[in-house]
Amino acid sequence: MTDDGPHLLTIGALARRTGLTVRTIRYWSDEGVLHPVTRSDGGYRLYDAESVARLELIRTLRELGLGLADVRHVVGGEKDIASVAAAHVAALDAQIRALRLNRAVLSTVAKRNSTAEETALMNKLARLSAAERKHIIDDFMEQTFGGLDTADPDIRTRLRVMVPDLPDDPTSTQVDAWVELAELMQDQGFRAHMRGMVEFNAADRGPDITPGSSLWFMSRLVQLAGESLERGIDPESPQADEVLRGLLGDADRAEVLTRLEAAANEDVARFRDLVSLVRGLETLPRHEAEFAWVLAALRAHGAR
Repeated sequence: MTDDGPHLLTIGALARRTGLTVRTIRYWSDEGVLHPVTRSDGGYRLYDAESVARLELIRTLRELGLGLADVRHVVGGEKDIASVAAAHVAALDAQIRALRLNRAVLSTVAKRNSTAEETALMNKLARLSAAERKHIIDDFMEQTFGGLDTADPDIRTRLRVMVPDLPDDPTSTQVDAWVELAELMQDQGFRAHMRGMVEFNAADRGPDITPGSSLWFMSRLVQLAGESLERGIDPESPQADEVLRGLLGDADRAEVLTRLEAAANEDVARFRDLVSLVRGLETLPRHEAEFAWVLAALRAHGAR
């Protein structure tokens, strides 16, 4: 039954038919999303059967999270549902990324039992823009390699490619690792240590040294040390001295020891771990046993 005829519905009747509240329908009407067909002599808003269908569409769009402005454009025919839905998907994706970032930061805070100051720093680092994160990486690379043109170019290339940015959709593990990595790359002590390692490399290289030789040397060192460990060779034994001679030739072993001690630094190893974690990869073997064997052998036979 209607106020002004069999085909018109009052707000109350429309509410009963759709299951919505009178207050909600009135609000949507006031916002210009659902227009009444006409008004009764008493000034009450009246709606028709088409209003019922339109109201169902409005409710569906609202339940999907669209704002009233977008709903108004769709119902009014100014925009199609597909384009509005696509824009809303993009907005939801951004919200999801933000929520995941929030969760990741809070997980890190809980795990570290962080102070308020640490929490603020973690939140700031995690929310840096892509350009700001790139600046941290570029500045670290410049501090490490700037002006050292004779350093092995393969090391520079490998490090620049290796150091990752935070993914667009990071896990809590990746956020945690990125925050620690960003802190480490900005730490002046770590920068100085990395710079010193590259200065060692640059000082050792002559004009005829093939790019990549430094990486080959470290790989060969790990291989020979691993083989020596498998064979049970004591690093203080004469056999260990022969292994070193085969690897180093007549090189100054004291200098080699100094360089390897720098490379075996815990912060350097942690840097490699964090890079892998941010990239979503398994951490690489540290080869701690192999490095320990070589260092012990060099200390025992360094005078040769």
